[in-house]
Amino acid sequence: MPPAVPLLTPLGIPIEYYPNQTTGGVRVSGTVRLNEDEKTWERIFRTSGALYRLREMELDRVGLSLSQAAALYFLKTSPEPLTPMKISRLIHKQPHTTAALLRRMESRGLIKRTRDLHRKNWVRVSLTRKGEAAFQRQMSERTAMNITSRLSRDDVAVLNRILRQLHDAAVELICQMKPTPYDSPFL
Repeated sequence: MPPAVPLLTPLGIPIEYYPNQTTGGVRVSGTVRLNEDEKTWERIFRTSGALYRLREMELDRVGLSLSQAAALYFLKTSPEPLTPMKISRLIHKQPHTTAALLRRMESRGLIKRTRDLHRKNWVRVSLTRKGEAAFQRQMSERTAMNITSRLSRDDVAVLNRILRQLHDAAVELICQMKPTPYDSPFL
């Protein structure tokens, strides 16, 4: 048997990973027992990580990061002009992280930031021609986004319902943990 690789799960549970075992290669060390909610969290976290990595690999082929692709998507599909704060909420990032992202995107010529004519202290973000082209390139890479095509339509409907419930619960908990306006939740 190959040597074990010690790892910590997202819950901080020590595991030993055996790369070539047909059982999936993971054995929990010690006496840690997970309840069903914790097991489900582990599955969600691992699935999210795998899907994130798949989408990252796709976007790498077109020269975009996942955060950049998300910002481009929301800028393209929003019915109203977006501010950096609105983009922060949509992509689930803190305002300072989004500000840095937008600076990098602006330096690449993907977006333009302009002062709002009516509210001088507001900044509006818009796509440039280069940003439009980048959006079209990212939309040509759809394997990760279409992974649910492997499920039945009924399963997709149930999954969407459950994901909405989990998202709403997470936002509610975020509001309880960070109730100040600056730390407002990602809606």
